[in-house]
Amino acid sequence: MTDEEWAFFEHFILASRAPNGRKPANHRLVLDGIFWVARTRSPLA
Repeated sequence: MTDEEWAFFEHFILASRAPNGRKPANHRLVLDGIFWVARTRSPLA
C-alpha cells in the first residue's frame, strides 16, 4: 500500500486500545492484507 493510499484510509480507522488493554494491531498491515486477498481472490482457509 502506498503512502498516498494509506493517507486516504487512515482517517477512517480509529486507533484505540482493546477492552483488555492490548495495543492495537498495525492497521496499515491488516488493511493491506485484506486488499491482497481481495485482489488475488486467495481463499482464507
